[in-house]
Parts: sequence; structure tokens; C-alpha cells
Amino acid sequence: MASLLEKVSTLISANLHYMVDQALQTNSLAVIDQYIRQVETNLADLEDAAATVGGEVKSIKRRLIEHEQRENEIDRAIDAFLTEGNEAAAVAAQSQLNSVQRLVATYQEQTERQQSEFQKLLDAKVKLEARLATMKSEREQLQALLELAKSKETTVKAMKSLDDFMGSGDSDIKRIADSVYARLDKASTASEMRAASLDEQMDEVLESSVLKGQLAERKKKLGLSQ
Repeated sequence: MASLLEKVSTLISANLHYMVDQALQTNSLAVIDQYIRQVETNLADLEDAAATVGGEVKSIKRRLIEHEQRENEIDRAIDAFLTEGNEAAAVAAQSQLNSVQRLVATYQEQTERQQSEFQKLLDAKVKLEARLATMKSEREQLQALLELAKSKETTVKAMKSLDDFMGSGDSDIKRIADSVYARLDKASTASEMRAASLDEQMDEVLESSVLKGQLAERKKKLGLSQ
């Protein structure tokens, strides 16, 4: 369990900006896809572990309740025996009560320990799910940026070819090349506009103050604001 939480902690604390930079530098989403696969695998392990520990907590609580009820029954029986003057039965019942009380204390300790472990797993699951959602969103935007980069490269190569083509001095060829240049310029401008729009979207996604404001407004509606 501790090993799983350590792996999850490493994934949660991973430097997402570094991975984004690596993807841009290598012009590949491989590092992002690998991270997403690791998160999804560990998320599945977390869910399984949480279900197992959660089941154990329920079982221990059930046994605790049963022994607490038994404890109360024996306690009342001791009073009844003493009232009847049955000292021997009261002594035997008291011995039994002591044993049950020790079991109750043990189950209470186990319940607290397992409940704490269960909560740690749930907290880690929530954080890892948030990381996964963030990285998947980043991946979509990175893919769009990389496609734009490839489009730019194609444009540059095409314009270089046109430069060589125009060197022939033929006026008709020059006119055709100018027309192609105009279309390429239009396409390049559209790409720049799209890139600017993507930059704005990334700024909005990463703007923590906006997110905090939204959460504050939601808390206010729910009556949770202090």
C-alpha cells in the first residue's frame, strides 16, 4: 500500500511543464502519452486498493458493533447477578466482559487505522484524477500546436521552392508564384490567429485566480463561505 502511494505521489508531483517542453522540443507527444498511461494504470490500482481497504473497514466496523452489543449485554448481566446475590456468576461474567472490552479496544484501533488508510487512498485518487484530466487537456492543445508547427514547416518549404522557381525570370511564372504566395500568406495568417487563440485558451486554463474565484462563488451558493 505504501509503495502504491509513493508511486502516486511521484506522478502527482511530476513537473508537467517540463514534459510539455520536452514534447515541444522533440515535436512528439510520446512523453505525454507515457505519463498518461502510467497515471491510468496507477489510478486503476488505487481504485482497487481503495475498494479493498474500504471493504475491510466495513467488516471491522461490523465486528466492532457486534462486540459492543455483547459488551452491553454482559455488563447488564453482571448487575443482574449481583442483584440476585449470585457472586460466582458475576465473577465469571466480569472476566468475560474484560475479554470483550479488550477486543472492542482492538477493533476500535483497527477501524481508526484502516479508515485513515482508506481516506489517504481516496485523497490520492482525487488528486491523480485531477492530474490526468489536466494532462489530457494539455495533450489536446499540444497536438494542435504541433500540427501548426508541421503546417508552418510545410509552408516554409513551399515558399523556398517558389523562391527558386521565380528565379527563372519568366513573367507568367512570376505571376503564378505571386498568386501562390498570396494564398500561403493567407494560410499563414490564419495559422497565427489560431495559435494566438490557443495561447489564450492555455492562459485561461492555467489562470489559478479564475479557478479560485469560481470555487469561491460555488461555496457562496452552497452556504460554505466563511
